[in-house]
Amino acid sequence: MVMPQIPAWVFPVEPYAGESLSHFLGRFCRENHATLNQLGEKTGLGAVLGRWEKFRFIPPPSDAQLAALAKLVRLEVDQIKPMLPQEAMQNRVIRLCAACYAEEPYHRIEWQYKLANRCDRHHLLLLLECPNCKAKLPMPSKWANGTCKRCLTPCDQMVALQKGV
Repeated sequence: MVMPQIPAWVFPVEPYAGESLSHFLGRFCRENHATLNQLGEKTGLGAVLGRWEKFRFIPPPSDAQLAALAKLVRLEVDQIKPMLPQEAMQNRVIRLCAACYAEEPYHRIEWQYKLANRCDRHHLLLLLECPNCKAKLPMPSKWANGTCKRCLTPCDQMVALQKGV
């Protein structure tokens, strides 16, 4: 199978410390005006990227898959590996520390760990939904403006509604 050429005009996106792969993929797609399907086509990974976006890493990504993604996003494989889970994940419910997100707007992979239920930094319970309207949080790849998609409550206002531990 012949893979499509990767365009020379790809705009690089630097990962944040502890950022989840889902959030990074969303930022990369928005910056490059691309869809996840287009990234899957360009890398030869196809629908695998859609699984990764939803924190479904079974089977775990192979070195060849990570190399294909790294080539497209202009990173080293060693820069992508920290965005992958290092322990058991909770992938059915997206979690958020609104205080962390208000300070630095990106999704942390550690929030999705099965044993994580609070933010170690702010000592707040992780949110599973908007505390204002109770809407479920969308996949981190869709987080772009720092507000609830339903009621538009900003994350910095969610902090006041987030419960301490």
